[in-house]
Amino acid sequence: MLSDSPLLLVVAVALIDGEGRVLVQQRPEGKPMAGLWEFPGGKIEPGELPEAALIREIGEELGVELARGALTPAIFASEGLGARHLLLLLYLACEWRGEPEARHATALQWLRPAELRGLAMPPADEPLIGLLEKLV
Repeated sequence: MLSDSPLLLVVAVALIDGEGRVLVQQRPEGKPMAGLWEFPGGKIEPGELPEAALIREIGEELGVELARGALTPAIFASEGLGARHLLLLLYLACEWRGEPEARHATALQWLRPAELRGLAMPPADEPLIGLLEKLV
């Protein structure tokens, strides 16, 4: 049965450095789920392809440049989010240009996938940790 909840399409990336660590950012005060740690990304705008949305969002949020060819589709999560339903598409990227900076987040951390288990994360992000441990 289809849900009457509007679908919220979101893309995120697990940036993976040369040491096998993943970048996460902390949601700022004043935003839903403030203080939680998440994979950087954002909403897909109407008519926008997921990869284009991710490249745009990461440029805005972290100030780094991703190439479409550097994005590997990895995992997705499906989670109820109040009156909406979230579909989160997670990509992996090991190459980018620039140094990530917290433009729209409170803080950034580079952590090994297993270390993510100790963080408070949004419900849609938590199930992705076990799969990241196997992929990274």
